[in-house]
Amino acid sequence: MRLVPALSCIVLLTGSLLAADKPAEDEGFTVLFDGKSVAGWQGNLDVFRIEDGAIVGGSLKERVPRNEFLCTQKEYADFELRLKFKLRGKGANAGVQLRSRRAAKDSPHPNEMIGYQADLGEGWWGCLYDESRRRKVLAGPPKEERSKIVRPDDWNDYVIRCQGRRIQLWINGHPTVDYTEPDAQIPQKGLIGLQIHGGPPTEAWYKDIGIKEL
Repeated sequence: MRLVPALSCIVLLTGSLLAADKPAEDEGFTVLFDGKSVAGWQGNLDVFRIEDGAIVGGSLKERVPRNEFLCTQKEYADFELRLKFKLRGKGANAGVQLRSRRAAKDSPHPNEMIGYQADLGEGWWGCLYDESRRRKVLAGPPKEERSKIVRPDDWNDYVIRCQGRRIQLWINGHPTVDYTEPDAQIPQKGLIGLQIHGGPPTEAWYKDIGIKEL
């Protein structure tokens, strides 16, 4: 009889951990990727595919010719985004675009996206980069700490929160960025995108993607 309360606690705790694996709709989160299709997303499907319930960009068999992005069809302003990621291959680089837009089709690089990026890759983990705009790191953890917050070749958690002009990032529960945009001319609404960076044979995997608009 004494075991019943303990077993109940174990069951409840296990249930809580399992529920944390995916954004729960009853917490106000909307699932952006169902693990089966890219409905609601657009991009180069010669580069992006679905495998084992995840969106995978790139290839381990051949070089990635250029930066490519799979992005939402809907724009978002204030939100909390949760997802899991892992990178595969030597020199893998990727990121999650926030409040971004597609480059014009008649521009020199129509494959690009323009806007904030929650960066991924050795030396870049947890940084906020301004992709194809100011082209620099806006904020990030100390360089010597960046590789300590990720699990190499395994799934990692990214939490991204944008509210007003403030952007906050967490990887595996570690806060990496708390940035407030000083330039009033920078748009604070746009698309969300998943990147695979051009370069050596590498892959970026993304799954359990959910968003809560604030």
